[in-house]
Amino acid sequence: MSDAPGVAPIVVLPVQPGDPPFRVVEIEGRTVGIAHDMIDVISLAHASGRHGVDLDDPALVRWVGGGKYRWKP
Repeated sequence: MSDAPGVAPIVVLPVQPGDPPFRVVEIEGRTVGIAHDMIDVISLAHASGRHGVDLDDPALVRWVGGGKYRWKP
């Protein structure tokens, strides 16, 4: 977890154009990979040692530039 109060440890950045479009995922301020969908976000979290990730919990995940259903620019 992040030491700063009110800062979600997982940040999903805005959709980037690509084929297919993607979103960059940061955990604890470090870029851990790119996601093409919600499953990728969960997989990246698991690979970083986080399990039971609730994508709807704003204390855990911050969606920048659109929520979890936005995957196209």
